[in-house]
Amino acid sequence: MKGFDGLARSAPGLAASVGASWMRAPYPALVADAAGRIVEVNAQAAALFPEARPGARLEDAAPEWLAAAHRRAASGPADATETAETARGQYREHTLEAHATRGTGGDVVWWLVDDTDRTLAEAALRSEQERTAFLADASSRLLASLNAERCMEIAVELAAEHLADAAVLVAPASGKRHPLATSAGGQATRRLMHIDPSMVPGLAEALQGFPPVPSRWIDPSSLPAWAIPDDFTGPAGSVVVTPLPGHGLPAGALILLRRGGQTAFDASEEVFARVFASRAGAALSAARMYQEQSGITATLMAELLPPVLHQVRGVEFAGGYRSSRDAERVSGDFYDVHPGSGDDEETLAVLGDVSGKGLDAAVLTGKIRNTLQALLPLAGDHQRLLSLLNGALINSRHTRFATVVLASVRRRGGATRLRLTSAGHPAPLIVRQDGSVEEAATAGTLIGALPEIRSSTAEETLRPGETCLLYTDGVTEAKGGPLGDALFGDARLRRALGECAGMPAEAVVERIQMVVADWIDGNRHDDIAIMAITAPRTAHLTAVDGRTPGRYTA
Repeated sequence: MKGFDGLARSAPGLAASVGASWMRAPYPALVADAAGRIVEVNAQAAALFPEARPGARLEDAAPEWLAAAHRRAASGPADATETAETARGQYREHTLEAHATRGTGGDVVWWLVDDTDRTLAEAALRSEQERTAFLADASSRLLASLNAERCMEIAVELAAEHLADAAVLVAPASGKRHPLATSAGGQATRRLMHIDPSMVPGLAEALQGFPPVPSRWIDPSSLPAWAIPDDFTGPAGSVVVTPLPGHGLPAGALILLRRGGQTAFDASEEVFARVFASRAGAALSAARMYQEQSGITATLMAELLPPVLHQVRGVEFAGGYRSSRDAERVSGDFYDVHPGSGDDEETLAVLGDVSGKGLDAAVLTGKIRNTLQALLPLAGDHQRLLSLLNGALINSRHTRFATVVLASVRRRGGATRLRLTSAGHPAPLIVRQDGSVEEAATAGTLIGALPEIRSSTAEETLRPGETCLLYTDGVTEAKGGPLGDALFGDARLRRALGECAGMPAEAVVERIQMVVADWIDGNRHDDIAIMAITAPRTAHLTAVDGRTPGRYTA
């Protein structure tokens, strides 16, 4: 090398601006003239570019991106202190950043910085940011649906789009078959298949929650046909099997596939797959838990909801029910109809109101209904039935009380006879054929409040077209009107009921519900329950034994 004096003679402008210390700079540095020939190199540049020596062409000794940058830097006039060009590119395993200092004669000093570590760090940071964003989006999409089947589809679609070329999710066995969801980058498909998990290395263990088998231990060519999506093209080149951890129990396992010729899964990708699998497993577990609880709730709800009423032994029964909160299906109001076991026995109708609202009141409602069901053999004695029910509530853990009205109904000839007993409940109302409304003479004490109860029974007769209305205080205490603070009251109820003379039981209930709903007009209200017992106006056909022709009765 010509040394600093040679550099000063060939590029005096650079010597003044760069100085002799450039030869000892810790970074690679070289000088090239306007024609692209190397003038000088320091030791670091010579070690980096073995072909770089004075007189050699820069494009032969250095990467093309640096030679192109030099042509741009040397082509324009500039003083010796001006930074004319910055270039960046790859050389072997290095990422280099080159900075130019131009001289007056067209010579350029190139200072090179090895930027490999920073580039790798930035790439790793971008990758982690992308993965974090993906996991956040995946969690949102997975948790957006509490349907287990849809959650399986979302999981394999996300995995096939971001983690692999295809994905198969194997859920725990349902009976002797496993639910599967598969995707190869498109829309997911679901199947229910009889499979042998031991045919995929690590799958049986993953379904039990054990740590995953490294991908390098899995031979892709040994995969069974069911473990490869139908729309997956080409042979599998790399496979990952990872468990889906759930809440206490494994939620399944995820199989990820890459095509042959693609880069195999590395250790960091396997770890990331497990992180995604943990999100998917948690979402799947939550969806299954929700579905299980929904099924239990639906079963219990069916027992708590009032039944659909119909005609029993020639007498019409109809009921209407509205919870205090429209979003709730159950509450503390209830009604039931229990036909007697014999044709000549009375039908017991019950309507009640448990103190409070919501699920707690509904639970006590269920207990009262079950207790009454057990006491049906005593239905002929209202006082004894109510006394036993009262004792059952007092001895329970509940501190709530209830009001109940009993109606024993029997149709004989052309008349329908009722025995009505109220236990702290509003007395039933009876609408006659002429539209007049009467109140049954029955009263009594609350159920579940005092050690002993007292009640009186009223006997009434319904002629054809007449109706006995049982209702809870949610009807009369419903607030509405112009200012929304006036009670519906007894007078309005009697007036509305008087307009229902001669109507069938269902029409009576529908009419009362409509009038009360119009009065409430969106205001808050208590639970409401209504039952109509009507003696039909028209003749009807009664079967003798369910098979032979019946006979007309009045």
